[in-house]
Amino acid sequence: MTTLIEKVFSEKAKKTSERVIINIAIISFIVHLVLIFLNKIEVFGDQYLDAGFFSSPIAAIYTPFSFILLYEVYLLIYYLPKSMTIYIGKQYEIIMLIVIRRLYKDLSQLELSNNWFSIQEDLQFTYDLVGTILLFILIHLFYKMNRHRVRKLLKLKETRPEIIRFIKAKKIIALILVPVLLIMAVYSFGTWAYITLINPNDITDLANINNLFFDEFFTVLILVDVLLLLFSFTHTDKFNKVIRNSGFVISTVLVKLSFGTEGLLNSVLIITAVGFGVLILWIHMMFEKNKIPTNY
Repeated sequence: MTTLIEKVFSEKAKKTSERVIINIAIISFIVHLVLIFLNKIEVFGDQYLDAGFFSSPIAAIYTPFSFILLYEVYLLIYYLPKSMTIYIGKQYEIIMLIVIRRLYKDLSQLELSNNWFSIQEDLQFTYDLVGTILLFILIHLFYKMNRHRVRKLLKLKETRPEIIRFIKAKKIIALILVPVLLIMAVYSFGTWAYITLINPNDITDLANINNLFFDEFFTVLILVDVLLLLFSFTHTDKFNKVIRNSGFVISTVLVKLSFGTEGLLNSVLIITAVGFGVLILWIHMMFEKNKIPTNY
């Protein structure tokens, strides 16, 4: 088990995964562009004319970005045993990249007119633009507040038995996540490919294409976060750390809830989720800084 964990989460495996994903992203981008060109010259007839993914070359950016998101998922699992802060930060990076990917898709369907604020698609584009900036700022603050501790944790080799057990538990959880999320990703991609390329009459079933895979993915993350919260009690009973980890669970739940919404509410939920995580971390660090005594 230990050998398998070391191989899956080694630096070599990380670099190999990065090269593979980049190559797949490039190939997928070219294939998508070819399909758009074939659609333009009506090789497929009329069945693709109304599909947003095959109407503009800009929409082709959506496909390689999806594979980049999958690499971010791998990085999230990779850093899970190493640092709770980076693990949560990767969750925030993923939801931000989902918003950016949605921007690329919406760019190909924008209607430039004087009625910008009365067109739902244009409004969503505006919400996502503003949301991207706010998310970028919040993620920056999240990492900045904890940068010194993260660097220390990545270099430090724990010797306390309870910490070693906690890290081992996180490694086992991360190892289990690899095949689970891989199966979920293959199934989601297969469903999308079947409906889009083979049975386009059911394209309405994928109206919320941005949520494909990631809706279920964040459901899994909620369960993982709860497990981590429970395991954390084995090595700490500090009030601020318990509240911090509990707050991260709430933050993940809010992200998950955002997948069931659209428009302004979707953007508000995402920003609230990340903002809540940043605020929880800030309060936690105030506790650490002030060293509030637990014995009275």
